[in-house]
Amino acid sequence: MTPVRLAPLLTVVAAVIGLTGVVAPPAEAAPPAPAQPEEPWRLSGDLAAHDPGLVVGGGGDNWYVFATGEESKGAGNIQIRSSPDGHKWTYEGTVWDEIPKWVKDAVPGVKNLWAPEVYEANGMYYLYYAASTWGHNRSVIGLATNETLDPADPAYEWVDRGEVIGSQPDDDYNAIDPGIVEDGSGTPWMAFGSYWSGIRMVQLDWPSGKVADPDQEPLRIADRKASPNAIEAAYIVKNDGYYYLFTSWGQCCQGSDSDYKIMVGRSKKVTGPYVDRDGRKLLEGGGTTVLVDQGNRVGPGGQSASDDIIAYHYYDKSANGATRLAIQPLVWDDDGWPELQNKD
Repeated sequence: MTPVRLAPLLTVVAAVIGLTGVVAPPAEAAPPAPAQPEEPWRLSGDLAAHDPGLVVGGGGDNWYVFATGEESKGAGNIQIRSSPDGHKWTYEGTVWDEIPKWVKDAVPGVKNLWAPEVYEANGMYYLYYAASTWGHNRSVIGLATNETLDPADPAYEWVDRGEVIGSQPDDDYNAIDPGIVEDGSGTPWMAFGSYWSGIRMVQLDWPSGKVADPDQEPLRIADRKASPNAIEAAYIVKNDGYYYLFTSWGQCCQGSDSDYKIMVGRSKKVTGPYVDRDGRKLLEGGGTTVLVDQGNRVGPGGQSASDDIIAYHYYDKSANGATRLAIQPLVWDDDGWPELQNKD
């Protein structure tokens, strides 16, 4: 998803050699890197989907992926792709033909809409999306609704519902990258954020889909506590009594030079505190690695999930860093931590 671009930090590693004449004991072995899937599902068709918002079986047999817009397609509006089985994907156009005027007024210079999330509640589909400009936090998260995801249905129409939350330069957060989850009582929550103060959260309200209390300060749920705080793309998955907060760390949108990776922590409460496998709090820089570079697939991130299937984008080094869609099943180990299943 589209973060601030700041110069990467320089890491200084100091090696200290003790000349005591005493043979030092062997150093402890570094913990093994997490097992990585050999290959995502073998996908075909139009796979140029950045920040994929996945919906498995959206009101029928078809799968849908909503993705960040491009100026060359539908004037920068959210892109739509469909598939009969999750493997072969077809481009289906964009949500609208023009970016809504209120968005252009709220975010001068906006060129495209980012990081969509589609959530179904009570028979209605809620499409959340972000509008911002590169490197700034004058941003908004907007909302559109539709009774169906099938373009052939006579009821198909994306209705603009306006702003959900915004941020200004004097705010310490960035209102982009929405991710929706309902708690055990059916109350909806939205995680969001990028750089600045990390990942924040607000309570929503059904059926409006808007913030329940606009005057309430967004909760803090994850922060790397190290400049430039490259954490974003929050998405929460419920499983077996836990809420799992997936985030993307690092730099996206740099083609083969991107260094995104997918991280996770969990909590018994939707509002946190979230901790990683080693018990470190996500608010204090913790995070367990889920996915990193594999061969020509670099910078995986911008994730979403639907029915224990995770979608993310990566950059294909064998195709000059082109954006590619990837989809894999989520499985859970004996300790309840998520892993990505190998190719089918």
